[in-house]
Amino acid sequence: MSQTSNLRAEFSAWMHANFCGEYECLRGRATPGDEDAFPGLRLKWEREMGAAGWIGVGWPKAYGGRDASLEDLVSFNEEYARHGGPGRAGHIGETLLAPTIIAYGTEAQKQKYLPGIKAGTEFWCQGYSEPNAGSDLSNIKTKARLENGRWIINGQKIWTSLAMDSDYIFVVARAEDGSVGRCGLVFLLVKLDQVGIDIRPIKQMSGTAEFNEVFFEGAMCDEADIIGGIGDGWKIAMALLGFERGASTLGQQMIFADEFRQIASLAKRNGMMQDPMIRQRIAKAYAGLKIMRFTALRTLEASQGGELSKEGYMSKIFWASWHRDLGELAMDVMGASAEILDDGEYNKLQKLFLFSRSDTIYGGTNQIQRNIIAERALGMPKEPRGGGIVIKG
Repeated sequence: MSQTSNLRAEFSAWMHANFCGEYECLRGRATPGDEDAFPGLRLKWEREMGAAGWIGVGWPKAYGGRDASLEDLVSFNEEYARHGGPGRAGHIGETLLAPTIIAYGTEAQKQKYLPGIKAGTEFWCQGYSEPNAGSDLSNIKTKARLENGRWIINGQKIWTSLAMDSDYIFVVARAEDGSVGRCGLVFLLVKLDQVGIDIRPIKQMSGTAEFNEVFFEGAMCDEADIIGGIGDGWKIAMALLGFERGASTLGQQMIFADEFRQIASLAKRNGMMQDPMIRQRIAKAYAGLKIMRFTALRTLEASQGGELSKEGYMSKIFWASWHRDLGELAMDVMGASAEILDDGEYNKLQKLFLFSRSDTIYGGTNQIQRNIIAERALGMPKEPRGGGIVIKG
């Protein structure tokens, strides 16, 4: 038996033995659009996984990991999703920040921050987007200045997932007066429970409130709580986003696959499968799932180093558009019942439809994604100010 099959079997047995009892209510929950479900129990579940050594399996052994291979990580994430494990409350710390600290952080930062993530006792959120710096992230206005050995932070972040349940936030801020765009930025590690930070939930039309606004008014962190140096903020931020497209995306795809199966099953039960247009859309959705998986497998090796292959640049726009279309398909398969709430609550497919409207916006709008593909993947020149066509000669 291979090492990969050993890890899959070991983790599957552990999930079978432990993901039960009080955790049964978490099965299939806390997925996008449902991320504020059972917050306390989800944090307890993370501690359970940490105590058993199932957090950070891909990290180097020197920092408590297993040095798991890409194949191992694929198996781990697929097995977690297959057992119906809830959305990971520690996802941002474990799969985004920790690899960034391991790759770019100091040894002191690794010793300070990795153990809490590994144990499932300290949770992180992402301080990137601002009211006027969403898809155009380089338009960041939040400021940081170094004063008496401390970074002083003033500004605002928005759409901060799970800030209400987090202990820390990593913040991209502008540290050089007069700098614009990608220049003069810093990447800071900031404790949330302090005077000068105000977290305000944003309630969405789906009824959930996993997103938040975070206001900084004289918030502080130590001078050493910077990854890289002044001016390296953009590089570190982009490396982190590269790690985001790693093996955990295959777990996300298994959630998508479960949603697809629910829709196809409903279409068979209520007769909508007899509609040739519905059948065609279901077939197209199935093909899209397969394309996502094959593309993810092709791009995994680059993502482990915080880089994106040319193929990787198209992944976000593809899955976001596919998932939005799946939400619309769900409503059409439900028919008139899609307009009805059951006891005043949205069912899973209604939540899918409502939340998937945001997929093509957060993390970079489809329009911005097309620009990124053109410039970074295809090497096309930027259009100069004032319009017109650029021809390289």
